[in-house]
Amino acid sequence: MQALKLVPTIHYFDTFKDFNDEFKLGKGDILVTNEWMYKPYVEGLGIDMPVIFQEKYGMGEPTDEMMDAMKAEMDKYDYDRIIAFGGGTIVDCCKVLACEIPDKVADLYTDKYPCKKIKKLIAVPTTCGTGSEVTNVAVASIPSLNLKKGIATPDTFADEAVLIPESLQGLPDKVFATSSVDALIHAVESFLSPKASPFTEILSKEAIALIMGGYKKIVERGGNTKENRADLLKDFCLAATYAGIAFGNAGCAAVHALSYAHGGAFHIPHGEANFICFTEVFKMYMRKQPVGKIQEANKIFCDVLGCDEAVVYDELDAFLGKILEKKPLREYGMTEDQVAPFAKSTIYNQQRLLGNNYVELSEAEIAEIFQNLY
Repeated sequence: MQALKLVPTIHYFDTFKDFNDEFKLGKGDILVTNEWMYKPYVEGLGIDMPVIFQEKYGMGEPTDEMMDAMKAEMDKYDYDRIIAFGGGTIVDCCKVLACEIPDKVADLYTDKYPCKKIKKLIAVPTTCGTGSEVTNVAVASIPSLNLKKGIATPDTFADEAVLIPESLQGLPDKVFATSSVDALIHAVESFLSPKASPFTEILSKEAIALIMGGYKKIVERGGNTKENRADLLKDFCLAATYAGIAFGNAGCAAVHALSYAHGGAFHIPHGEANFICFTEVFKMYMRKQPVGKIQEANKIFCDVLGCDEAVVYDELDAFLGKILEKKPLREYGMTEDQVAPFAKSTIYNQQRLLGNNYVELSEAEIAEIFQNLY
């Protein structure tokens, strides 16, 4: 069994200026970012390269329409390297935009054309969640086909991953919460995956410890604010990448699989959609297989929370609720009639993820989880 594969070379810099000094950005590069990231970190450096502001082509998570529009603009320039300086949306878009696109982006997601990288990609994450900088997964919605799907090929890896904690300073409180809880779930799901190895387990456990330890300090300081997490950004930056490497090798599982149903239907941010079903999935795991590897994960949580394993998920819900509010699905617009279709859709469309479950979940059990979340 393959134990660990890591494709991007990983770099660490304290500031974007330090990154630029070493990578010498300029002619032959194109920067894809958001204007609110460009102005404080890049504009003053006077780098001579074209800049694409992703928000001009669509907001929210990636879509094929967004990428088609970005590609049309990028085609006006001559460049060899794409610098993806942003969150998961920007990094995932650029994984696809670094590939040859004969007609439309949707053709890659519907397997009409294979992915073939033609540009070098440097991924610089500005959130502490997706781990996209070290994975080859690029998820997008295809509205015309009512489809949300991921691509994962050797050609959708970044060539270089660059970590800059400075770039996390301006994260809105909710974005910090949704992205970091997503990293926590990456770490826990990959730890329990049957594809986990001793190498990924070390990364998963360290990511869990860093995130939970950071959350504890934030809570003790009074809550999730920019000031209360200022000295913890390096820990969260590293934790997201550790978790990204772990799940890039061992995979995510049922939490992510279920989240696609309500996340896509109600346009819920990815980390928030995962958070909604996190503990409910793990309660089902415990009901089916309470003795085993899940006890190791439970112990990490119990040690931080100071609680017994019997109440760990109730205590975890209460604790994480101090970082990010958890709401029932009905508050997003779900009706009880959607429980069965969501379960069926998960079974039909998410076998790639469900194959990584700690224990197998039936359609009826997945429906029960959705019912409990309703």
